[in-house]
Amino acid sequence: MAIDENAKEIQVQVHGLMREEDVEGYMIDLQETINKVSKPHYTFVVDATHQTPVPSKVVPQLEQTMQFYSSLGFKDILVVKPASKIAQVQIRNALQRINFSGTFVERVSHSF
Repeated sequence: MAIDENAKEIQVQVHGLMREEDVEGYMIDLQETINKVSKPHYTFVVDATHQTPVPSKVVPQLEQTMQFYSSLGFKDILVVKPASKIAQVQIRNALQRINFSGTFVERVSHSF
C-alpha cells in the first residue's frame, strides 16, 4: 500500500490470496493509509495484476471487498486486470454484480 502524492493516488497491490488471519491487519493498514489523504481528491488504485483465481466459496468476499472499496469516497477507483484470465473473469463478474462505479483497466499509465 502506498500514497503517490504527485499522481494523487492510493495504490494497493494484490498478490495471490489473502488469508483470513491477514484481513484484520490489512484493514487497519488500509484505514491508516486512507486517513492520510483527502479522499475526494484521490484515486484508489487496486493493482490486481498478480491476483490468483479465488475458490468459488470466496467469491462473495471478493464482491464485499470491491463494494467496500466503492464506499470509501474516493474521486475514482481503478482496478487493474489480473494476468490470470480466470481471475479477470471473477473480478469482472463481481464488479458487475455490485454495479461498480470505478473502472476495470488493462494497466495504469505509470508504474508503482
